[in-house]
Amino acid sequence: MRLYQLDSYATRFQARVERAWSDEKGHYAVLSQTLFYPESGGQPADRGVLRGPFGEVQVLHAYEEEKAFGDVVHVLSAPIPEGVEVEGEIDWPRRFRHMQRHTAQHLLSQALLRARGYHTVAVSLDSPVCTVDLEEEAEEAGVLEAEALANFAVYADYPVEAFYVSEEELARYPLRRPPKVRGKVRLVRIGDFDLAACGGTHLKTSAQAGPIKVLKWERYKGGTRVYFMAGWEALEDYHAKHALLARLALAFSTNPLELEKPIRKLQDELYALKGENQALREGLAEALLPRALEEKALLVPLPVLGELGKRLARFEGTFLLVAPEGRFVAVGPRRGEVLERLKALGGRGGGKEAVQGALPPGRAVEALARVRELL
Repeated sequence: MRLYQLDSYATRFQARVERAWSDEKGHYAVLSQTLFYPESGGQPADRGVLRGPFGEVQVLHAYEEEKAFGDVVHVLSAPIPEGVEVEGEIDWPRRFRHMQRHTAQHLLSQALLRARGYHTVAVSLDSPVCTVDLEEEAEEAGVLEAEALANFAVYADYPVEAFYVSEEELARYPLRRPPKVRGKVRLVRIGDFDLAACGGTHLKTSAQAGPIKVLKWERYKGGTRVYFMAGWEALEDYHAKHALLARLALAFSTNPLELEKPIRKLQDELYALKGENQALREGLAEALLPRALEEKALLVPLPVLGELGKRLARFEGTFLLVAPEGRFVAVGPRRGEVLERLKALGGRGGGKEAVQGALPPGRAVEALARVRELL
């Protein structure tokens, strides 16, 4: 029996171990009844513990042997014997967050349908940032309207109830989407706002799902993927982002909502400095070019190593440039021979059109002397 479908708020239960086994991947058990929700419908599995004559073992995961009606298999941290009585306890904070995500998803999916006729085709509730995949390409106005409508449903404090109907009775109910199971079907109703087939765990009222915050949306497989957060996780996300904005506002001596202006100014200044820096590197490389052509092996500042190497590659001959920090670049037909000499000093590097690498600290001057003998 799946006790979580009778009471999503229950945290402890008694059961008997009906089957237990182990293999090379882990340890498993099937109980006479369970509160552990198995991973299904986009909702993650519960975790928790089992206690009994064997002591205490962790329930690491739970899954269905057969979708919707099969046994719930508990994946355990250690083996347990068959036939013993156990007490199970779920990780309640984890479960409650899953319930907030799941009920919020129902509200948001219904809101997307009402706002612009967007149909949910898949969901993922595996992490604090959840997703709803839509069949249609959504527009910004429609998504924002749906977000507001979902939160109005939160504030309406609708009761959430679950009940079963036969497959023959389904036609009497205006479901948001057709069920994926046959036979006896579990429906979840959120006031007069939403009605859908669902085997998951849900809150008692819609108010407990809030706030619901859409983070972003993007084109996905011909439709749209909507990212959202809900409940405590949405509040924690707001807290973290607010704290970050407050720190940045303090650093820029401005209001958090006016940060764009000083950041844009800083970006403009950075782009200008990058341009000036590039011009200086190119100018220095051009100034060092005659000396590099004459000496063949030259000690140069690290920032111009690449720029000067590109210029030397246009000329006949083989050249070596070494920076004081030990970085080097060699170009020309004998660059392979140059690399072998540098390797004798502990250097490492490689490349096709140009050999690049690094020398051990303090070997730059010695490397230049050895390569000058070659060139």
